[in-house]
Amino acid sequence: MQSLKEKYNKEVVPEMMKRLGYKNRMAVPSIRKVVLNSSFGKEVAGKSASEREKIQKLITQDLSLIAGQKTNLVKSKKSIAGFKLREGLEIAAVVTLRKGRMWDFLERLIYLSLPRSRDFKGIDSKSIDRNGNLSLGFREHIFFPEIFTEKEKTIFGLEATIVTNAKSKEEGLELYKLLGFPIKESK
Repeated sequence: MQSLKEKYNKEVVPEMMKRLGYKNRMAVPSIRKVVLNSSFGKEVAGKSASEREKIQKLITQDLSLIAGQKTNLVKSKKSIAGFKLREGLEIAAVVTLRKGRMWDFLERLIYLSLPRSRDFKGIDSKSIDRNGNLSLGFREHIFFPEIFTEKEKTIFGLEATIVTNAKSKEEGLELYKLLGFPIKESK
């Protein structure tokens, strides 16, 4: 079986050139990066520093396992009393995947994680923005094959954003369909 990157180069690019009338291979939209993020939000609100640190460590370890590289922590920019949030408090973990790790993650996402998710009927085409970027939200991170559900203490949600250099939603939608993303038709 060929990898997703090989499929993109050998099948998707020529097909997109034919369907959308591109004259040059370099004009065909491609995937630039994948950004995974998870907020600590409700899990750490109102907790002591040691409890908060323990939860952050679990989430960053699991996100690093899923991504295959180290995560970065994001700090809050300002204090919001209603959310029990102080300025400078670590509130999220983010990881950006490019090149080889990006293609590996997309393969696992398309062929393993999405089919494993409960009641999955396809990705809604409304998840693609006007620039052709796809945003997927997962309520539980245990859909990914790297996570052992027996050992999990906390289950958290995460978001994956697949960024392309497509110029329109239609170009992005065509790219995702040709790559094999399970996109359902919107009515």
